[in-house]
Amino acid sequence: MITLDAQKREVLGRGASRRLRRAEQIPAIIIAKGQETLSIVLDEKKLIVAALKDEFYSEGCTINVNGEAIACKPVAMQRHPVSSRIIHVDFMRV
Repeated sequence: MITLDAQKREVLGRGASRRLRRAEQIPAIIIAKGQETLSIVLDEKKLIVAALKDEFYSEGCTINVNGEAIACKPVAMQRHPVSSRIIHVDFMRV
């Protein structure tokens, strides 16, 4: 199982997301039915390494957010149209 470390995101919006991407971090969300959406920030290089593995999509991953381990599966991944860098990821709790 793949494990990623994340921080909770306090500042939301387009400008904040652009600043994160310039700092080589990827904004993401964790959704679950009946629970509040959790906005997080992932390290870009570690996410790229994880996204290259097939088990990231089939088995899912564990995301550590401030000491809490959350089992998730990637649902949607947005990429830049020209450079194909990862822009945003949506995870769903398992």
